[in-house]
Amino acid sequence: MPDQTLTSHEGQTVPDVSFRLRRNGEWQTLTTDELFGGKNVIVFSLPGAFTPTCSSTHLPRYNELAPVFKQHGIDTIVCVSVNDPFVMEEWGRDQEAENVLLLPDGNGAFTEAMGMLVDKSDLNFGKRSWRYSMLVRDKKIEKMFLEPQKEGDPFEVSDADTMLEYLAPGAKPPEPIAILTRQGCSFCAKAKKMLDDAGLSYAEVPLPHTIRSKALGAIASAGTVPQVFVGGKLIGGSEQLEAWLRERGNGSGASARQ
Repeated sequence: MPDQTLTSHEGQTVPDVSFRLRRNGEWQTLTTDELFGGKNVIVFSLPGAFTPTCSSTHLPRYNELAPVFKQHGIDTIVCVSVNDPFVMEEWGRDQEAENVLLLPDGNGAFTEAMGMLVDKSDLNFGKRSWRYSMLVRDKKIEKMFLEPQKEGDPFEVSDADTMLEYLAPGAKPPEPIAILTRQGCSFCAKAKKMLDDAGLSYAEVPLPHTIRSKALGAIASAGTVPQVFVGGKLIGGSEQLEAWLRERGNGSGASARQ
């Protein structure tokens, strides 16, 4: 539990702070004016890079839903943590979080000005940020989701889905897509191109030849790749994928015979 009472800052402007960060191995300075001025920005703040909840859920889900947020007028998604620039750069690379701007608040200046700097010395963390998220329009905080002030590291309201429901009530996040492939498969390449052309993100699962037949049989009741899954449902190979895309209005008409 934080050692002070944390309060929402809805209706207020974000603190005037400069961030030093590293991008692609180079130093860069960003001010809050540059980040928030004239823009719609989602910010979520968390206790630390490479920590369990932050790495398994908080950051990945915002990164995954970034295209949906963009469709609803969001210019930038920002993750703030009281970590140094090198750690934040490496964490972003490790998480492949290309849709989120990771801001290192190494000195805690932004977090302290937000009133969210808390003592986590019991975890050997020192001063860190309490977990929260907020929607900022042209530097003004419109909405803030502040985690309940109780023991541990609660993660109940600052998640990406809660923010999406506030921003666009009833909006449906895209169903997760995965594709089983093998190296050198031309049909797999065609299937991936169809998904790319449709603007759909997906997870590719390449199967090594040593387990391919067993894995395909057990997972998809099939003997060939590609095999595409959407939201846990098997779509099938290239032809089935083409038909599925056509039904949802993404069909290109290009032949993709399996």
